[in-house]
Amino acid sequence: MTRPVAPQHMVTRFAPSPTGRLHVGHGWSALMAMDLARGAGGTMRLRIEDIDGTRSRPEHVAGIIEDLRWLGVEWDGDILFQSQRIRLYMAALDRLRDMGLLYPCFCTRADIQASLTAPHGPEGPVYPGTCRALGAEEQTHRIAAGKAHAWRIDMAQATARAGPLCWHAFGAEGSEVIAANPAVHGDVVLARKDAPASYHLSCTLDDAAMGVTHVLRGADLRHATDIHRLLQAVLDLPSPAYRHHPLLVDAQGQRLAKRSGSLSLAQLRTQGIDPRVLAADLRARRFPVGISGGKA
Repeated sequence: MTRPVAPQHMVTRFAPSPTGRLHVGHGWSALMAMDLARGAGGTMRLRIEDIDGTRSRPEHVAGIIEDLRWLGVEWDGDILFQSQRIRLYMAALDRLRDMGLLYPCFCTRADIQASLTAPHGPEGPVYPGTCRALGAEEQTHRIAAGKAHAWRIDMAQATARAGPLCWHAFGAEGSEVIAANPAVHGDVVLARKDAPASYHLSCTLDDAAMGVTHVLRGADLRHATDIHRLLQAVLDLPSPAYRHHPLLVDAQGQRLAKRSGSLSLAQLRTQGIDPRVLAADLRARRFPVGISGGKA
């Protein structure tokens, strides 16, 4: 007799970077992640993506926690800080190097922009593979000479190793299987010159370590899911289901962003807005004046 399969315990997460105060779009996304988990009797985790040494600030970490608590967002367990996981990112990079899937890249952004052979992918110019052709001796020589370098994945080798890939999308109308095409992104960076791991690598490893089963994030990261699915395959990691929600935009149609000074939760608090009313409005897709929901 076949035993019934136990229902999966849902785990969601909210993972902001401490590079400024949270804006209204962050609050909306955090509420959705929490509500999704609570509705399924699951767990909602908080992760602080603080490995951007040039922009991450401790005061912004405190601000994130203050903003979320004010809005009524609650999470389970300890907060995970990426800055405490550097050793694990380095171990994953070593593993990928041992598989022959990484190579050092010494190119600057100007070098890449100047390349006439750079094709375009979903997010702009794709790296033309200039440093992929360097021999092992030349790579070693440049590294020993202290040349600044990033580490890129050899996409052709990685996709050949992984084979055909897909990821699962979930939504109000059920689930859907999406074919993944990471190759269109080219040889993406997995360790930056100024950071120990790229968003792609750290996010993939952390979601697995936290047991995340359902990822809810903005539509701007939809294409990144193909890359994350590839890393899950080559590193033998589980693959969550994904939902990519629309981005909120301002009156000029520009998406909300910290760097552009978009309406922050802290500003609304200063204005005396009732957080319970704001949370109810966001859940009902009623946004503050001048802000609207964009397309997914």
